[in-house]
Amino acid sequence: MNTNFDEVINRYGTNCAKWDGLVAEYGQEVIPLSVADMDLRGPQAIIDVSVKMAQHGIFGYTDLYPPYYAAVQGWMKRAYDWNIPQEWIVFSPRIIQAVSIILQKFTDIGDRVLMHTPAYQPIAKAVSENGRELVESPLIYRDGRYELDFDNMELHMRQGVKILLLVTPHNPTGRVWTVTELTQLADLCTKYDVLIVSDDVHADFVRPGYEHTVIAKLSEQIAQRSIICTSPSKSFNLASLEIANIIIPNEDLRTEFKKGLVEAGIHNPTFFAVPVCETAYTACDGWLEEVKAYIEGNIHFVKEFFAEHFPELHIVESEGTYLLWIDCTSFDKKDEKLKRWLLDDAKVSVSFGTSFGPQGEGFIRLNVATSRVTLEEALQRMAAAY
Repeated sequence: MNTNFDEVINRYGTNCAKWDGLVAEYGQEVIPLSVADMDLRGPQAIIDVSVKMAQHGIFGYTDLYPPYYAAVQGWMKRAYDWNIPQEWIVFSPRIIQAVSIILQKFTDIGDRVLMHTPAYQPIAKAVSENGRELVESPLIYRDGRYELDFDNMELHMRQGVKILLLVTPHNPTGRVWTVTELTQLADLCTKYDVLIVSDDVHADFVRPGYEHTVIAKLSEQIAQRSIICTSPSKSFNLASLEIANIIIPNEDLRTEFKKGLVEAGIHNPTFFAVPVCETAYTACDGWLEEVKAYIEGNIHFVKEFFAEHFPELHIVESEGTYLLWIDCTSFDKKDEKLKRWLLDDAKVSVSFGTSFGPQGEGFIRLNVATSRVTLEEALQRMAAAY
């Protein structure tokens, strides 16, 4: 490997949400395996372009020019075999901001918006914060695996749903929806005239043996009712640089969404966003393959450790993301005891299942995108306290 992912990088004192966020309550004792960013050094090409831009010394207004669009187009073609014209691409700082604008422009107060649960809560909260009704369609947990409940979805759609917020790969369960599943889901959305808003932010972290399908690729008809939200933020660990690419094939939807951006005062990308995005999508393929291989090793390490030390806990087979969803209900079905074990005794911070809604109770989400030594220390602490 060209990048030493075994290097332990001290993130304290960098305004880090994951590490500095725990200091006030716990000091520097706790190891966080929670917030979904990586503790791994990013691509050297991105570091270099960031330094070059900083050394320029003038941080004025920026705009979007052809190289940005070409970079996004090139990535979508290489990664997903999806040819998209330049005009489909709309820059937004964050996917969550784009989702809020979509809700405001394409639904009214009180309209029903469907999500699969357990659900990534920032997107779920965007629904309620915008005065819309969140309709929960629980995934079926069967034989240690999650599946879509099409009967439940159709029941809700029959009663009226304006938007389906699809997370693919799914966070927190790690499911990568198959072409068959996506086709059946898209057929329901067509039947009941539901707009599909697909959050594909984890799409580049699909594990061997699985394949991410952009739902808009299924047909021209589906593309015309789809908004695809993409970003290099997870793939290249750029979360704080405010880069998202919203791909909207339907011209009318795209025009209205752009109007929403203007109404929200969003028009200029930040100084580093565009050069970093262009570099990520044109010069960092090798780094991404390296980091995926390292994370794959971490996943196997965690699975072997759990089999030896916590055999009664079930790691749901991850198909995508660098997050592991773990069924701890044999230990306890309530978060309270889990928090005592992990946070109070082991001094390891994880994402507890109830933060993804009631369906997550008794589960934890573990972020394995960290150095192996950090991961091993956290697991050893968990075993000692168990």
